[in-house]
Amino acid sequence: MPLRPHRPLPLATPAGIEVLTKILTQGPIPRVEIARRTGLSQAAVTKAVAPLIETGFVTDAPAGDDGQLGIGRPVSPLTVVASSASVIGVKVTPTSLIGVTTDLTAGILNVRHDALDSTDPEAVIDRLADHVKALISALKTGTAMAGPLVGIGIAVSGDVDATHGVVRDSPLMGWRGVPVAELLGKRVRVPILVSNDVRALTVAEHWFGAGVNADSFAVVTIGSGIGCGLYINGEVVSGAYGVSGELGHLPLAPGELVCTCGRRGCVETVASSDAILARTREQTGRPGLDLAGAVELAHDGNLQAREAFDRAGEVIGAALAAMVNLVGPELVMIAGEGVAEYDLYEERMRRAFAEHAFGAAGDCRLTLRSHTFDDWARGAAATVIRSYVRGEPPLQR
Repeated sequence: MPLRPHRPLPLATPAGIEVLTKILTQGPIPRVEIARRTGLSQAAVTKAVAPLIETGFVTDAPAGDDGQLGIGRPVSPLTVVASSASVIGVKVTPTSLIGVTTDLTAGILNVRHDALDSTDPEAVIDRLADHVKALISALKTGTAMAGPLVGIGIAVSGDVDATHGVVRDSPLMGWRGVPVAELLGKRVRVPILVSNDVRALTVAEHWFGAGVNADSFAVVTIGSGIGCGLYINGEVVSGAYGVSGELGHLPLAPGELVCTCGRRGCVETVASSDAILARTREQTGRPGLDLAGAVELAHDGNLQAREAFDRAGEVIGAALAAMVNLVGPELVMIAGEGVAEYDLYEERMRRAFAEHAFGAAGDCRLTLRSHTFDDWARGAAATVIRSYVRGEPPLQR
């Protein structure tokens, strides 16, 4: 089945963007409820919805027994037509490319994993182009109805200039000043949006996950690196220079420890998976130990292994308290590949958080939210959906 060409959203006003956002993130939802939540008049909502229905982006869902607003007052909930557009999202790691295709509601249609044997930027971009082309082919030949492809989202760890599509500094990838969007754009003629991976995951949680109804929240990822995405005052925080929430680089660890970023005393020098493994190897005198072996030793009560996880929990807890004291989110979601070892450092982490959280900031809820790498790729797709709905570059109307 051929992929339909890109088409713009019929959103002529900020009200139209706000209405579609509400339908997309909180639908099915009646017009009257959209008016209540946005403060718009019902007439303004009806005016904004009409072209979306006419062009097939939104539909009236039939009201069932629950589709009543008061006795005898049927309502027609509005729902986004998921197949009205499709998106590609790719998470880039030092060892693999994880890609998904999604519909307009971030529902995953296809998944593809490819290994990387080099982090050389040109080599990765070549592999990334092949990876994306395979995902486009899957959209064209899939049995599911695929809407027009509106963009490609690429998620990479580190300092990312999303405006220009440049990875300014990614210690995990060993990249500095890599113009990902420009290089990939020469190989794939589709709008490309490059984002910090944790911020992309935060966008997905804000629009399609646990953060939909939260006033403020943070996503803290623990794994090879320590990341933090923030949703505050109605927006995912990007920072004036594209850097925000760098929890892993708060200077809360011993100053003699050198981070992969080149600085000293960063949280990651103690709390990342690599740091925990290095500490366990050093303390146990087992240089060939892998992370699974370190986890097993700790679960078996090995004191040296437990000390490495306890030390990580202490520093993570202090870092969480510092972040909560500064920005005051109501919820912190702890995610990432490191959550597999969460039980080994949770007690020490929560104790340190309670010791350092100031006043009512200690009431912030800490919850565990498991994510796979497919979810990270879906986060990259979610950034494209958000930009498409808002009419932002490179997906402007």
